[in-house]
Amino acid sequence: MLFSRRKTQMVTPERALRGREHYLFAVPATHTVLGHPIQPPFPDGLEQAVFGLGCFWGAEEIFWGRPGVWTTAVGYTGGITSHPDYDEVCSGLTGHTEAVLVVFDPDVTGYEDLVATFFEIHDPTQGMRQGNDVGTQYRSGIYYTDDGQRRIAERAKQRFGAVLEDRGYGRITTEVAALGSFYYAEAEHQQYLAKHPNGYRCHSTTGLSFPREAPESQV
Repeated sequence: MLFSRRKTQMVTPERALRGREHYLFAVPATHTVLGHPIQPPFPDGLEQAVFGLGCFWGAEEIFWGRPGVWTTAVGYTGGITSHPDYDEVCSGLTGHTEAVLVVFDPDVTGYEDLVATFFEIHDPTQGMRQGNDVGTQYRSGIYYTDDGQRRIAERAKQRFGAVLEDRGYGRITTEVAALGSFYYAEAEHQQYLAKHPNGYRCHSTTGLSFPREAPESQV
């Protein structure tokens, strides 16, 4: 019980692992499915979005199949430890969440659509878990790159939170925060489900649709 409770409590800076200046592993250059680079620089005109929604394997698979998505990658963000590895993140001592980087063409798909997908493919009321995956690294989070993304994310959280409460779910727990450092995960985790089609997928969805259309004005 004590161990489980510790896994769901954010580590303090004093207790966090110190990290390092460089990766302990080589980050792959190319997306296994899309064939594009997964590290910047990216082509002009593309934008980036970063989401945390539980185990990053299944989430990345969904996003790389969305129209307008140029490349994706999995990694760690929202925490303290620099250049962590998977075991360190899973220890709960880095403060990071498992995250998906989505590089997209805004002329094909908008950031609003990606945020809507984010809310539909996990349960943002579970706090520091998704399904049987328990720990701070599985928390729900939107990590914005500019003020425009922040406004969209905060408005979407409010709207979907109202839908959830109306359907009897608990309070929405999605973290909306500025994107700090995004640390790439190991090669074995990148596009994992393209390499292991029968691999683990965790989609603790609510089954609810995001209200994409703005509600009509009340007279």
